[in-house]
Amino acid sequence: MSEQTSKKESGRKIAVLGERELVMGYRLLGIDDTFTMSTDYIEVTKTLQRLMSSKEFALIIASDSVRNALSEGLRESVEASIEPLVLFLPAFQGNVEEESISSLARRVLGISIQMG
Repeated sequence: MSEQTSKKESGRKIAVLGERELVMGYRLLGIDDTFTMSTDYIEVTKTLQRLMSSKEFALIIASDSVRNALSEGLRESVEASIEPLVLFLPAFQGNVEEESISSLARRVLGISIQMG
């Protein structure tokens, strides 16, 4: 019962603002409030400000491109905000090296996996 009460009290949502690839990934995870970044930096700034002032969102996930589009003063204000919390993620780059499962397990878990 108390779990349901806390869900209603913290019923604020998550928004995602960024490039198409970032937005699509979060839409697949079930986040409906996603906004694809336009190339117009003024529009990007207005969208972020609207999301922040709406009091509807507890967390705004934005790409580094959004961060780079902001003026220095607005960027400092956004980075200092805790309500909503704005989290900037690095943009996807084309030449990402993938780590093998065995090397990932060795690095993270400290175990060696033999394949085959």
